[in-house]
Amino acid sequence: MSYVFINDSSQTNVPLLQACIDGDLPFAKRLLETGCDPNIRDNRGRTGLHLAAARGNVDICRLLHKFGADLLATDYQGNTALHLCGHVDTIQFLVSNGLKIDICAMESHSLLNPNLQSSEGVLSSFRTTWQEFVEDLGFWRVLLLLVVIALGVLMIIFFNSIVI
Repeated sequence: MSYVFINDSSQTNVPLLQACIDGDLPFAKRLLETGCDPNIRDNRGRTGLHLAAARGNVDICRLLHKFGADLLATDYQGNTALHLCGHVDTIQFLVSNGLKIDICAMESHSLLNPNLQSSEGVLSSFRTTWQEFVEDLGFWRVLLLLVVIALGVLMIIFFNSIVI
């Protein structure tokens, strides 16, 4: 699974991808009208369609599709835009334009997938997902998050010991 966070904007210098991240419909339209490739990819193989779908920006998805974006394009992890999408209207758009809703089940990235259950598969899949998470969120934010979680657990233990 590829995580998409707000600081993705610092990871691209491709104007069309930036417009998809920002939801800037007029700028994206201008770029596409001047010949920008609607299937251009970022450093993880995600297209503008992946980025717009992940943010629920159905208008950008429609625009990219109109200019020939490949709905079946996969990133380097094998995810289509539908894999990254969690917004109903965007899912409806993708499915109504040919993506099969069961595409996520066909190429499951689940830890229950027998192909990932080799001695290295599960660990490798987890390690890759964790590395992407840390890259997207940033090392210091992840460290702060872990510290906050640890403090929360300690507070729960402390308050439970007082009550007992």
